[in-house]
Amino acid sequence: MLKLKPVLSEKIWGYELWIASTHPDGEQKEFSAALGGDYPLLVKLIQADDTLSIQVHPDDELALKFENLPRGKTECWYVLSAKPDSKLVYGLNGKYSAKELENAIKEKKLEQFLNTVEVHAGDFIFIPAGTVHAIGGGLRLLEVQQSSNITYRLYDWGRDRELHVEKGIKSIKNNGVQKVIKFPGKFDCEYFSLEEIDISGSYDFCVPSGKNIYDWQLVFALSGSGIIRTFQEEGAGGKPKQENFTAEDIFALAPGEKISLNGNAKLMRIACKNAPSLKA
Repeated sequence: MLKLKPVLSEKIWGYELWIASTHPDGEQKEFSAALGGDYPLLVKLIQADDTLSIQVHPDDELALKFENLPRGKTECWYVLSAKPDSKLVYGLNGKYSAKELENAIKEKKLEQFLNTVEVHAGDFIFIPAGTVHAIGGGLRLLEVQQSSNITYRLYDWGRDRELHVEKGIKSIKNNGVQKVIKFPGKFDCEYFSLEEIDISGSYDFCVPSGKNIYDWQLVFALSGSGIIRTFQEEGAGGKPKQENFTAEDIFALAPGEKISLNGNAKLMRIACKNAPSLKA
């Protein structure tokens, strides 16, 4: 069990905390050392005080073609908090050709093509690679994604930053209206698995065994507080390792670890695809 320390990345629109990362742009070296390699997921906390650029991420195939990198970027957001009337861009508001989108960007009219939705705490947004999107100001999000840092900006609200129109338009796949949902309790996709766990009192479980980096799991505290212990012996004294946790703490759990939780909290289990549940 490892309590992970966030890596701060300041932005013109707010900041990101890379809270579980072996990616070289925000590596937690202790996490990398524990795994002995590259974890396929990257987890962030995003604080958006202003609107982010309109952007899109490539899939694995295009990441390899355009950047010679092995992973594209499919991701999801869990809304931790939202100021009143907070919005985000979630896909386009119809079906458009590449030429129509290119002209809209040139004429600074892309906003007319966007699907803008209001969001609230507890909402869940799944963003497969190829989906046009942007986080609005006033939002704090938990982001779970493939371990990739490829972003193609299509439009940046007049800010003087580089755009990536050609690659971005070629990366768009999910060209149509998307819907925000409340988190359903459990979610699985091709790359990752998320599961809410509510604890009130004590809760014991064993992380499924395995010998692969992919078998490590993460536990993030959405709210509440408590104590997390591992029964794995630590040092000559043989005492279990113990940590206090509060909201927004995150722990990496090794395959086969026996874990005991005590407190009142809502947790999010984050794991690679098809991971077994941690629920009893």
